Amino acid sequence: MIHQYQLNGYNIVLDIFSGAIHIVDDFAYDAIKICDEEGRDNLREKLVLKYAENNDISEEDIDMIIEDIDELKSAGKLFTEDIFEANAFDLKARHTEVKALCLHVSHACNLTCSYCFARQGNFCGEEALMSLDTAKAAIDFLIENSGDRYNLEVDFFGGEPLLNWEVVKGTVEYARSIEKEHNKNFRFTLTTNGMNIDDEVIEFSNKEMHNVVLSLDGRKEVHDRFRKTPSGAGSYDTIVPKFQEFVKRRGDKVYYI
Repeated sequence: MIHQYQLNGYNIVLDIFSGAIHIVDDFAYDAIKICDEEGRDNLREKLVLKYAENNDISEEDIDMIIEDIDELKSAGKLFTEDIFEANAFDLKARHTEVKALCLHVSHACNLTCSYCFARQGNFCGEEALMSLDTAKAAIDFLIENSGDRYNLEVDFFGGEPLLNWEVVKGTVEYARSIEKEHNKNFRFTLTTNGMNIDDEVIEFSNKEMHNVVLSLDGRKEVHDRFRKTPSGAGSYDTIVPKFQEFVKRRGDKVYYI
C-alpha cells in the first residue's frame, strides 16, 4: 500500500508497510500512481501512450523509471506487502478493553499558533464545543468498555479546552459521582495554552486533575514568535504569570508535563 500527496512543491510517495518515503519528479509520481491503481502489467505501454507519443518523455526515460520502480519494489521500499495481514481478525470478536479517552471538548482556540495542526486554531471550519451530554456518554462508554481495569484516563483536549470549561467541570463531576459504584478511579489530564487560567481553574484543576499540561515554547522571543493571539500579539507575558501561580499553588504535586 502506498500513499501519495503533494506538499510545498514536493511530490511525496509513502510506502505504508515499509515506512519508506520517496521524493520524486512529476513523471515518476504519475508512473507510481498508474502502477498502484491499474497494476504493473502493461505499465510501459500505458506510459508510452500517455507521454512518449506526445514527445513529453522519451521511451528511454520511461524504461528507466520502470526499472527504478521495480528496483525499489525488490528492495522492499515500494509496494511492500503487509506481512501482518494474516494476523488481522474481526475486532468485534476480539476481547478488548478501553482504558483511556481523549475528549476533544473544544473545536476552537483563542491562539493562532503558526504550526498548529488545526490551521492556526480555526480547524478550517466552524467552531464547535462538546455538549455535556456527549461528554457524559463518553464517560459511560469508557466505563462499559473498560473491563476489570480500575484506573481510567481522560484527557481534556482541543482546541483550547478552557473555552468549554463548564463542560470540563461537569464531566469530572459526573465521573466522580459514578466511579465508586463501578469500582473505577478516574485520572484526569487538562491540556491548556493558559490564556483562560484563573483562580477557579487553578483550584479545580489542582484538586481534580492528575496531570496538567501547560503549553510553553521556551523563552519569550521563541514563544511569541509562534504562539500569537488573533490580534498578532505574543502570549508569553499573559500566560507565564498564570503558569507560575498554577505551579505555586499545586501544593504537594511535584511535577508538571
